Amino acid sequence: MKKTIAVIGIDGNMGPAMAYGFAKAGYRTLVSPYAAEDSTAQTGKVDSLVSKVRVREPRAEIEIVSSAREASWEADIVIPTVPYNMQAAVAAEIEPVVVGKVIISVINPLSGTFDGLLIPTTNSAAEELAQLLPHSKVVKAFNTTLAMDFDTPEFVGHAVDVFIAGDDNEAVYEVAQLVRDVGLTPLSVGGLAMSRTLENMMMLLINLSVRNHFLRPLGWKVVHDNVDQAERRGLDSSKSNS
Repeated sequence: MKKTIAVIGIDGNMGPAMAYGFAKAGYRTLVSPYAAEDSTAQTGKVDSLVSKVRVREPRAEIEIVSSAREASWEADIVIPTVPYNMQAAVAAEIEPVVVGKVIISVINPLSGTFDGLLIPTTNSAAEELAQLLPHSKVVKAFNTTLAMDFDTPEFVGHAVDVFIAGDDNEAVYEVAQLVRDVGLTPLSVGGLAMSRTLENMMMLLINLSVRNHFLRPLGWKVVHDNVDQAERRGLDSSKSNS
């Protein structure tokens, strides 16, 4: 049985795209607006999103939940998709109801000009979130993914890679399965501290796109062969014996 996912905040492109992707993949998806101001406009956006998802995916289980705390209380996996400057406020609201739960950090603390980060290189938005939610399992994922990847996860013959960083192996495995279910390719990159590199990678991707006039879709793909380790050991052994 697939778990329930809460997507908190839909003011940008990522929240709606993720909510659609998870609902399409068969997850019960809870959508909660989150904004410092203009809650009426946020509610209207949520209503529109849910209506569109139900038209495209009639069997999708997607629901509107009025508050981030209520959505997080019901969910197994919680994904704040708010701007970086709102991360601490979201964490404070949901902290009592996410003990032991998986929290996916998708937030990139990018400057307004997308050429720098708002925090020192010795830290990351994901690590800050883990400090704010010390009793949850914070995993970095989807932060180098574009919104369109959830609608078209494969282009030029390849599924986009999703890099995953986390200190809890079970949580990383759970997120990796979620990545597969939406049609993307999970790649574990190490502990949560690797989020510092991943958040820089999104800045790099944006600047590559803008400066080189790359048309979207655009994404990261690690190029490698498909020979597994056991087979490679066999090949290496045969070479040494020849």
